[in-house]
Amino acid sequence: MGQNSPLHQQQRIRHLSRSARVTTTQWRRTLVYWLGAVLVGIAAVTFANAADWAARKRTLMVHWSPWVMLVVMPAGLAFSTWLTRKFFKGAQGSGIPQTIATLHMDNFAVVNRVLSLRVAIGKIILTTFGLFCGASIGREGPTVQIGASIMHGFSRLLGHSNVTIKRGAILAGGAAGVSAAFNTPLAGVVFAIEELSHSFEQRTSGTMLTGVILSGVTAIALMGNYTYFGHTYVDVPVGTAWIAVLACGLIGGVTGGTFSAILIRFSRGVPGMAGRFISTRPIAFAALCGLVLAILGLMSHGMTYGTGYAQARAIIDGREHYPASFFVLKFLATVVSYCSGIPGGLFAPSLSIGAGIGGWIQQFLPHTTSGAVVLLGTVGFFSAVVQAPLTATVIVMEMCDNQQMTLALMATSFLAFGTSRILCKRALYGALADRFMTTVERAPVTPREATPPPPAITSAEEKLLHEIKGDK
Repeated sequence: MGQNSPLHQQQRIRHLSRSARVTTTQWRRTLVYWLGAVLVGIAAVTFANAADWAARKRTLMVHWSPWVMLVVMPAGLAFSTWLTRKFFKGAQGSGIPQTIATLHMDNFAVVNRVLSLRVAIGKIILTTFGLFCGASIGREGPTVQIGASIMHGFSRLLGHSNVTIKRGAILAGGAAGVSAAFNTPLAGVVFAIEELSHSFEQRTSGTMLTGVILSGVTAIALMGNYTYFGHTYVDVPVGTAWIAVLACGLIGGVTGGTFSAILIRFSRGVPGMAGRFISTRPIAFAALCGLVLAILGLMSHGMTYGTGYAQARAIIDGREHYPASFFVLKFLATVVSYCSGIPGGLFAPSLSIGAGIGGWIQQFLPHTTSGAVVLLGTVGFFSAVVQAPLTATVIVMEMCDNQQMTLALMATSFLAFGTSRILCKRALYGALADRFMTTVERAPVTPREATPPPPAITSAEEKLLHEIKGDK
């Protein structure tokens, strides 16, 4: 039968028609993902503006009367805990452990619950409220979960049944959240590879890269091409100045490893009467944590309230010189804030503590540029906490727009990471993700959340591809 026969022409037309339909389906899916990435950027910017508004209102309140925090913080943390447990289960904590956990869950009914839009909205509202009350928390970790929720929602809208595609969307959303929150697109990619992802297929996901770029561009379009800590031009030349690398790496590693070990130990439960009180009276415990935070705030003249971003930037710029008590009190405030159970992240407070450590170390190294030592302290503590040295290096490098310090930052980051590993064998977010998985999978799934197992082929795109292969 010749190639110009009527039957062959009909087969060729059917093949081209099906190919066009597949291409249309692929483009539709791509455009939906692009829209999701843009929405992640918009959500991150909205969240950042809300957090800044809350910080300004809290500052006005503290200036009016510092003692009012003795009432506001206990009541605020108790109310936030009640709202979380009543209406927004799954919104507690940082948001990064939750995102990591969903990448390893096989029960997607539970994933749908953890990454629901209701939880994402609750994360924004309650984290903003926590910042208004003065808790030592950040918005960056919650933005990761919010980004993952948005992209997962679009994945469900497209009707994906393939587990790899679903997890790729979650990964893309989490990475896009980091990119938009810090305006650090490269850090978003590295964070997804080093912290969130554990498979080669996900690491090379084009969806992830596109999501990071689009969310970052959206954030820049709405807020301008800013850098988190401004522009620094300091350097650490190889030689005696590298004493600062050793000091910041070791001290940051010890303090960051201790910080992580405390949080992991608390997440496993506290023994004795204290543990029973925490588990049976969580709202009262949150109020007690609020009282402790208010006392720490009074001791520090308000420096421990909120993210600590303003203090970190002032230390890096050299405009303020805080005593060692600043990072010690901020360390304690961040531990207490996390243990209270309210929604809120650890990124920004960790950077603030690290900046405080660097500012303290700098006093003993007068022949090294002060701003450089502060940045090394920042990356040292942060790397020790997250135990993700590449992510820590890239985030700090992009936040201060300084590539001259890349080698010193990386050396400090890896030294702090190794030191932290001695004190804390498990990475903080991984350990908290395991604990979260154990807790959330015990919760009953409502009939509305339950989803039947997907058939072998549910996607129109996959059906068309099989038909085309059959024609060939």
